[in-house]
Amino acid sequence: MNQTITILNNTFILHPAGGIYWVEQETLLIADVHLGKVSHFRKHGSAVPFKAVAENFIQLSRIADSFKPKGICFLGDLFHSSLNTEWNLFEDWVASREENIILVAGNHDIIAPLNYEKLGVPIYSEIKTGPFLLTHHPEETEGFFNFCGHIHPGIRLGGIGRQVLKLSCFFKTENQLILPAFGTFTGNYYLEPKPGDAVFAVTKKEVIQVQ
Repeated sequence: MNQTITILNNTFILHPAGGIYWVEQETLLIADVHLGKVSHFRKHGSAVPFKAVAENFIQLSRIADSFKPKGICFLGDLFHSSLNTEWNLFEDWVASREENIILVAGNHDIIAPLNYEKLGVPIYSEIKTGPFLLTHHPEETEGFFNFCGHIHPGIRLGGIGRQVLKLSCFFKTENQLILPAFGTFTGNYYLEPKPGDAVFAVTKKEVIQVQ
């Protein structure tokens, strides 16, 4: 189940996969996929199941197919490191899509821009559109509401008898919304909300606003 919110008279749909569909712009926002990370760790001896590689692309296709956006904007760290075998899978995935795909570069995006240019994927350091600022790192810019990634936000929810449930989340403050990491092998940084913040926890099937 999705969660719909309104920011500055624009409508945004939060999806359990970790992306946001911007209705007015017909654009899907996704952060921190970290493609290539599974192959990177496997190369260095970590026992990571190879099916995690395919899962990222399955999830990307699934969320895009559910919204049918005109554009997909990756908010940084699309790839985890240098070129590896997952780049070939990314080439195939891009070729299979009809959306306009763009990348706002993150700190992990070290693959040469020429490789993206060959696929028709432009790269930006940031994007300003109306009152909205799209970046990878969280930014505080006067007059703009910031959508970003990088943090891999998570939330700890306490239960009866000291039980703690740890979930990824969308983390919204007055002028910013941090997207959860989309990748399947990324980890979380657990944030403590302050009064006025809004936290939308992500489960496998739904997005739930929590206090």
